[in-house]
Amino acid sequence: MKISVIVHPNSKRPRIEADLTKILHVYVSASALEGKANQATTEALVKFFKVKNSGVILVKGEKSKNKVFEII
Repeated sequence: MKISVIVHPNSKRPRIEADLTKILHVYVSASALEGKANQATTEALVKFFKVKNSGVILVKGEKSKNKVFEII
């Protein structure tokens, strides 16, 4: 299943919220430098969906706040 995610790096309170359009907003404390926010987002989605680390793949949006992940 593919999901759309909006990442908010440098957040003081890491969390995952869904809006009315069913897009997940992932707030992570990691900075957006050198892919740290992408890694933190992947780890947060692994915990949220309760899948293995290899079960969450970044498909689109490596350098954007708007990302698409595939959950296996």
